[in-house]
Amino acid sequence: MTTPENMVRENRQPQDRKENKLKDFFKMGEVGGYFFRKKDPSRPSNINIKMMHGINKISIIIFLAGVIFIILKRFL
Repeated sequence: MTTPENMVRENRQPQDRKENKLKDFFKMGEVGGYFFRKKDPSRPSNINIKMMHGINKISIIIFLAGVIFIILKRFL
């Protein structure tokens, strides 16, 4: 059975597929979204939440730096 979604997929040009793969490659995902999200005015904000998110960002950076260090140490 051919659905509209399948018809669109079948009619796509190779260039469209290439652009989608490139777009998916540069998606930041959860970690990138956490660092670069917009401020939500409907969400309450106090010093405790700001400190919690600051500490979380620092810990993510240190973790990623440690993983990169271990990979480089192992292969170099």
